[in-house]
Amino acid sequence: MTVTWEELGWERLAAGVGRCRLPGWDCTVGLVFGGGSALMIDAGSSVTEGARLRREAQALAGHRVTHLALTHPHFDHVFGAAVFAGATVFSAGGTREVFERGGEELRADAVRNGLDPRAAENAADTLVRPRAYVWGNALLELDGGPKALMVTARGHTAHDLVLVVPGDPVVVFCGDLVEESGEPQAGPDAVSSHWPAALDRLLDLGGEDAVYVPGHGAVVDAGFVRAQRDALASRFGVS
Repeated sequence: MTVTWEELGWERLAAGVGRCRLPGWDCTVGLVFGGGSALMIDAGSSVTEGARLRREAQALAGHRVTHLALTHPHFDHVFGAAVFAGATVFSAGGTREVFERGGEELRADAVRNGLDPRAAENAADTLVRPRAYVWGNALLELDGGPKALMVTARGHTAHDLVLVVPGDPVVVFCGDLVEESGEPQAGPDAVSSHWPAALDRLLDLGGEDAVYVPGHGAVVDAGFVRAQRDALASRFGVS
């Protein structure tokens, strides 16, 4: 039986493209599918949450998730990745160190931010290491479905990954380079001097009529991204 995006609590953005806004940290995950392929963008904040997302993604796509792109290596976006067995996992080049060090730093950060310690330990113990690292730009062609342009950037972290899905409209998955439900978070791994330029790049890639999907909060438009870019430039003292 075919299910709709809305029946599962997801938001349809374009043909074969949607996103789900998660409880807790108000994170976004995305799904792009067509033909025999399905791409998840981020994986949730725990193994339990990831398992729910996998079931829902399979119900929407009609088959298993074949690809998973992680927008940046923070627990609330990667801790559900272990359940996507067999999927090709992508991350920005430069994140290899984070994943190969293991999950202890991510576990500690998750607990500090309120994740149940047992859930955090389970996710850290099963942390998935990406199979493919993206340097610069890479085009992912889904079998019988839309293409996704993966673009690396620096801002929220030193190794952010953005996904641009062409269509009507173009959909840009921004990760935490853009946040709608609160002020963008700049932790110790942020590269604040590059952040405004990263948003300029997003706007160049998506254009004025694109749908921009932030890492946290509601979908926004180009005007919102531009205003956040200007606010970040003022906040960090960069042009």
